[in-house]
Amino acid sequence: MGSEMGSRRSVRRIPLFADEPANLAELFYFALDKYDRPDALTSKKDGKWESISSRELVEGAEAIAAGMMSLGIDRGDRVAILAPNSPEWTITDAACQISGVVDVPIYTTLVPDSVAYIINDSGARILFLQNRESYLHFEEAIRNCPTLEYCILFEEPDVEPPNSMTLGELMRLAASVSADFRAGISEIKPHDTATLIYTSGTTGEPKGVVLSHENLLSNVIDAGEHFGFTTDDVPLSVLPLSHVFERTGMYLYIFNGMGVHYAESIEKVADNLKEVRPTVFVGVPRIFEKVYARAKLMAANSSPVKEKIFDWAIDVAKEYALRIQKGDEISASLEIKYRVSDKIVFSRLREFFGGRLKFCITGGAALSDSIFLIFTGAGISIMQGYGLTETSPVISTNHPGAVRLGTVGKPIRNVEVRIADDGEIEVTGPNIMQGYYNKPDATREAFSEDGWFKTGDIGEIDPEGFLKITDRKKELFKTSGGKYIAPSRIEQMIKGSRFVSQVVLIGNSRKFASALIVPDFEQLSSYARSMEWRFETPNEFCASEEVLELFVSEVDEHCTGLARFETVKKVVLLEEELTVKGGELTPTLKIKRRVVDEKYKDLIDGIYGE
Repeated sequence: MGSEMGSRRSVRRIPLFADEPANLAELFYFALDKYDRPDALTSKKDGKWESISSRELVEGAEAIAAGMMSLGIDRGDRVAILAPNSPEWTITDAACQISGVVDVPIYTTLVPDSVAYIINDSGARILFLQNRESYLHFEEAIRNCPTLEYCILFEEPDVEPPNSMTLGELMRLAASVSADFRAGISEIKPHDTATLIYTSGTTGEPKGVVLSHENLLSNVIDAGEHFGFTTDDVPLSVLPLSHVFERTGMYLYIFNGMGVHYAESIEKVADNLKEVRPTVFVGVPRIFEKVYARAKLMAANSSPVKEKIFDWAIDVAKEYALRIQKGDEISASLEIKYRVSDKIVFSRLREFFGGRLKFCITGGAALSDSIFLIFTGAGISIMQGYGLTETSPVISTNHPGAVRLGTVGKPIRNVEVRIADDGEIEVTGPNIMQGYYNKPDATREAFSEDGWFKTGDIGEIDPEGFLKITDRKKELFKTSGGKYIAPSRIEQMIKGSRFVSQVVLIGNSRKFASALIVPDFEQLSSYARSMEWRFETPNEFCASEEVLELFVSEVDEHCTGLARFETVKKVVLLEEELTVKGGELTPTLKIKRRVVDEKYKDLIDGIYGE
């Protein structure tokens, strides 16, 4: 990749620990020697939590690595992993790292054509899948991948599909290979490629981000510096490991000697939180928005009195947290209200997460100030960070020693951030990608003339060094009057309404800004009962003038302090949620604005009388 990088800035990393691993391969042996946990990885199988030890993790990785060698897979070859989170996922990743094989994680939510594109672009020779059902779902796409030689199934099928084998069969092939992987890890250099992670493609086809051992490992160590992790911490793995945020999180857990639990599924997260009772929880803002919405709905469904009590307590939480953020004194009356609120509302919110959380870490999208204040005020600390796949991923983060409302914290150790003349955030550090696979032109365009990575985000740095994101550079749109509007900030304001599930701001080359809103139909139904409205289906709600008036007033109430040209003039309600399957969202739940514009073109044209 070096010839593609042009004038990329070279950054020398200063180690934080004398004994820290030199590459990801060494990380797994480091954890075995230092911690040797009996419960390194824990997952639920047949209704029972089962653990794998640190030694079983390493021995399993060595067996898989040897099995791949027996199939002719060499250092630098690519293999793809298309499966939900599991110990097998992590052990297979470890196998790739200790053998110098490059793994290519693929989201299970992608459509078959996208899966085929990634396999073909990366030249993957092996595809790891969860089970036979997954194989059959992607079978047609797999047939269109000429470089693919083997499919490996994590689970034992009743009937094995053609051209496939199980993970157990692959591991048994290790007997035919003589290899000392531990002795060979010193041959893996920091700048060797560890993984290819394909971006979601919000503005075009996915690009394979080339990340080295140093990129990922430096981020693991430097991003975790101020969090005070210990071997007593218990994380619950929820986000997909195909996402670099969760992947780096997994390495961080292993580096710090934690015992990891895997959530069974998104649907089972609430149950798993109560069972595992994590001390550390990593999630995207959408999770916290849904937790709050669910708590609000439960209060509303209980009785009007309980709903009013809940709302009162939430206002107390926000006021309490805001005063602490500003360094203002907590009055005696507020302290009394807080203690009452804590007993009747906040304690239940904390119990939802298991009751012993030290803090939550969030990233991947903007966290609204309202959600931050609600949870922080309720005694659930949320540390918001910022990064991209191309930055491995963490650039900056709030941490227990430094939290500021409305920011994504300060740059992590060894990472430098600057703001370009046009407001774009630019970054340099050991976490910056090697480039885009097979895309030298795109790689050159991603860097400034003096070698800083251009994030594509607009932001600012306050006098104390906290970074604030104001919008995506590519998402800024200009009205027909020549005024630029940053949609994300306004969308966050609108999502402050409990009735709003999703929102997309539109208005590029139009006279004014409008909002496409997907209502939270559960919240709306609860409100409708109190108003004695006789609407039941999404269609009936969205066609109602009373409901539309409600949303217009909610938008006006939450969008305060905007310039006149930023004001949302019209609101349109959508019956169907925007989804990954429908193509409107990326696997990381970011809006594909181009897709939304195309899908709802007639509706949008109607808003503007075209």
